[in-house]
Amino acid sequence: MDKKLHYIKKELLRREIPPVLLVLLLLAVLLLNFLLYMHLNNFSVTTVQPDVDSSLCPFGYFRLGLLKNCSPWLTCEAINTEVRKLKCVGEGAVKKVFLSEWKENKVSLSQLANSELEEDFLHGLKMLKSLQSKYVVRLLGYCEKQFTILTQYHPLGSLKNLNKMLDLPKYKGLNTWHRRFMLAIDYVSIIHYLHNSPLGTLVMCDSNDLDKVLSQYLLTSDFHVLVNDLDALPLVNKSAGRLVKCGHRELQGEFVAPEQLWPYGEEVPFEDDLMPPYDEKTDIWKIPDVSNFFLGHVEGSDIVRFHLFDIHAACKKKNPAERPSAQMVVDTYRKILTLLLREAAMPGTREML
Repeated sequence: MDKKLHYIKKELLRREIPPVLLVLLLLAVLLLNFLLYMHLNNFSVTTVQPDVDSSLCPFGYFRLGLLKNCSPWLTCEAINTEVRKLKCVGEGAVKKVFLSEWKENKVSLSQLANSELEEDFLHGLKMLKSLQSKYVVRLLGYCEKQFTILTQYHPLGSLKNLNKMLDLPKYKGLNTWHRRFMLAIDYVSIIHYLHNSPLGTLVMCDSNDLDKVLSQYLLTSDFHVLVNDLDALPLVNKSAGRLVKCGHRELQGEFVAPEQLWPYGEEVPFEDDLMPPYDEKTDIWKIPDVSNFFLGHVEGSDIVRFHLFDIHAACKKKNPAERPSAQMVVDTYRKILTLLLREAAMPGTREML
């Protein structure tokens, strides 16, 4: 009897819903999905740094801290009289970096550490002046004759500190696949900018291992990435037949691209003159390893890696000409971010349809 009543109720319900209403309900679901998709599409674009940085000033000027107006780059005299050194916070082969103070603002003062590397220091200064953008640390001034550069200070330091920062209670909420993937997008966006810079195609040569790569970039307080060290950025000009070599010593290991390795075997001693040059695709080879560091081992990072598998496999092609451009990598990363955000917001969409 109960089964019969249940059957009768089911039949009545089925008959009470006209086919037109079912179609309307389905259209409503589809419309809702479309609106959510458009919202997430917009969200994924706005979470990437905008093309125009409102804090940037005209060439030769900067804005810092609470200052409303743009100030001209500080000269030798201003740096000597207005900037106060506080402590040394880093030292590399080319320069020493001091945490300093200017008009109650914390700043970074870089000075030449090795007189034999004056050319590298001045090349880095030239790049810093020419490449000022949202991707590059902000230049505040310089004194060429004293081999001094003044830049904006970022207290979180280089990307080598990323995991340590994300372990702190203050930043634990940012230790997600989404935020980590955004940092990877920042990184490949910088590579794209360097490959398409106002000066031409530049290769990030200070990148022979992961640690070295991470030391070249800064982590900002709002968790974005800036390139900081521009001492080794040679120019590629394929139309003029101009390729590059990163240094004059033999490179080894799996991190560097295959074309950066000595091609003539152990039986032939390394000679710089015999080493073939290469192009910017060496940077593309390294992207999967750097992105793998960014993604870490948080919940959801393996899903991101799964979606990145094809583009990363293409980056690791042995033939440099078969690797994608940095633009293709950036575009793919952003599409995958949009897809993952959409799936995260609508986990039951497929079942509904």
